Amino acid sequence: MKFIFIVLLLFSRAFAQDTNLSLLNPILLASKRNAYKNGDVQLVKQVQMVLKNADKFLSVNPESVMDKALSPTSKSKHDYMSMAPYWWPDTTKQDGLPYIRKDGVRNPIIKKITDHEFLGNLENRCKFLSLAYYFTSEEKYADKAQQLLNVWFLNPATKMNPNLDYAQAIPGRNDGRGNGIIESRALVNIADWVCLLNGAKSFTNSDKDGIKAWYKDYLNWMLTSKNGIEESKSKNNHGTHYDAQIASFSIFIGDFELAKNIVTAAKKRIDIQIDSNGKQPLELERTNAYSYSTMNLDGWFNLAMVGNKVGVDLWNYQAESLKKAINWLLPYALEEQPRTYKQLINYNSSEMYKLLMIASAKYKGNYAEKSKRIPLSDKVILTRLLYQSK
Repeated sequence: MKFIFIVLLLFSRAFAQDTNLSLLNPILLASKRNAYKNGDVQLVKQVQMVLKNADKFLSVNPESVMDKALSPTSKSKHDYMSMAPYWWPDTTKQDGLPYIRKDGVRNPIIKKITDHEFLGNLENRCKFLSLAYYFTSEEKYADKAQQLLNVWFLNPATKMNPNLDYAQAIPGRNDGRGNGIIESRALVNIADWVCLLNGAKSFTNSDKDGIKAWYKDYLNWMLTSKNGIEESKSKNNHGTHYDAQIASFSIFIGDFELAKNIVTAAKKRIDIQIDSNGKQPLELERTNAYSYSTMNLDGWFNLAMVGNKVGVDLWNYQAESLKKAINWLLPYALEEQPRTYKQLINYNSSEMYKLLMIASAKYKGNYAEKSKRIPLSDKVILTRLLYQSK
């Protein structure tokens, strides 16, 4: 009876604070926070790693879309801007236009436009700062996270407009395209980091309401804009991550019905993307086949975790298609079998670690044991903190 009472108490406290988490499990996090405060050796080491990284970010300057050297065709730096990574000048043309595609070969000019990099920095910094606040209740971490979030989402002088009209532009072909929406998938995690700041004195209800309003506007743009509608029709990983963003943003703003509808409708993508053996043919045809297969499966796991929140089971859909997909990919990811598809860049096995942690809780198999093959790093330690349930 005492155990049940403790679980219910953790449950009620977790949901009182974190009702809009889309990917993280508030009960698991609350239990780990409690264990940390009680001196659990493993949790203390994991949180110390978080604090070490968070402390480094206490002195960083906020970054914004206003910092880029170039402006999109709208002439407003408030509009997010990027260029398609795999497109290059046509050397047979004097002006190089229109650009031509070289799949898997990144054009270094994209680094001159910093919006994508800075959005990634915001997600990484808020991750450690928000978790540091969540586990320690030290206001300095919430205060810094609020500063960074304010500059990106709220301050009229620096905030990003809630659209990606000018993302992944291709010179000579377009000013932006639907494929660019995959660049905003960092916003999925940022929404969860925002939720972990609940209760902080320096992160007010007004701050959170303002960020939610921004997300609501961006969600509306994704659902109604030309680029958003175009991306919704993508059959490969772009379509997966489009759905994952829509579903998680819906949870964040409290539209659980929309989230449920999106996750339910996403089932049709599984039928297209994952065959009966667990292969992902649309990703395997790319020049970084295993990286794209892992990224796409990460999107599916995110969708399935949102499904947990709204009563839609993707884990067991189509005779456990997601399990088949990770089972097919795993031997190649861990180099237990020779890779037969193209992989131009080095495959980062740590990208598989999150999937293994989640799979070990959802399916029967030796996923936890296999995860020990992946070298220890801060990313691995953080994944254990967030997702390891045993």
